[in-house]
Amino acid sequence: MRLVTFQFIDRQPRVGAVMGDTIIDLAAAAPLVFDDPPPPPWSLLDVLEGTPDGMGLDGAAEIAAAVIDQISGADDERMGTTQYGPLTIGGVEMLIPLDETRLLAPLPHPSSLRCFEASEQHMAALARLHGGGVPYYWYERPLFTFGNHAAVYGPDAQIPLPRTMAFDYELEVACVIGRAGRNISPEEANDYIAGYMLLNDWTARDVQHEELIAGFAFSKSKDAATSLGPWLATPEELDEYALDGGHFNLVVIARVNGVEQSRGNLRDLTYTFAQMIAAASQDCTLYPGDIIACGAIGGSLLESTDGRGPWLEPNDLVELEAAGLGALRNRIVA
Repeated sequence: MRLVTFQFIDRQPRVGAVMGDTIIDLAAAAPLVFDDPPPPPWSLLDVLEGTPDGMGLDGAAEIAAAVIDQISGADDERMGTTQYGPLTIGGVEMLIPLDETRLLAPLPHPSSLRCFEASEQHMAALARLHGGGVPYYWYERPLFTFGNHAAVYGPDAQIPLPRTMAFDYELEVACVIGRAGRNISPEEANDYIAGYMLLNDWTARDVQHEELIAGFAFSKSKDAATSLGPWLATPEELDEYALDGGHFNLVVIARVNGVEQSRGNLRDLTYTFAQMIAAASQDCTLYPGDIIACGAIGGSLLESTDGRGPWLEPNDLVELEAAGLGALRNRIVA
């Protein structure tokens, strides 16, 4: 499934499953599967937590399958019409044209955001930023900093330019935790993943340079914005790209104003998502909706310009793209 958070006519955020050029409104279609589902709106976090009793990803998949079954009988006067046009239950539309909605971040208010640096290439670029080398302990275990989970933007959202002279994107993929766990082993960690999505970890490189020199973890340099989306792809969506050992043979691309600036592959990460989850959960409980980001893949402007710029400016359009994960676009504004 490809799960989204979207707004329709009433602008109330809803959770849905993308089917071609249509969104299945999961709460609206829930009566097809559940006898007494809670009323909408539902959030994606509700679904992950199973707040509608018996929901979870399995319940969401049952709802989507039930809607698909109904499509073949859409000529029933009671159900409405079309392939894939209005399809209703109790007068409420279950199918909504994708181009009539506004997609938000799949998790507009995640419970936490952990930003790993799993790419040796990017770690080396960061080391050059402050005149050092990759520290030996980076090779011993995955390392992360916390991001600002209260400054999340979705697809096509405008990103206000913070007070920096060196604003940069970071081309990343993140996984979302689907159930609570503590001290999770790498062998079990994939069972805790609800899905994957593109993530842009916007960074002020000049501020980051100061933080590195001062010996602080990244903080204000990444405080302004993080973009997520356009959807959360459940694990089976990436099965065709899966490799032995937990990596993915999945190409990711970043473009600025239509020009490719970065290209990488998830298979080149030093650490897998399972290893990152194991590190994050050591002596700490992870909860549904927690986000684990892998760090920049294939570079950013820091790598492509060797830290000299030019950097992002107002009106620049940044697009991240990967098969199965869609395209995440954002424009910089003053």
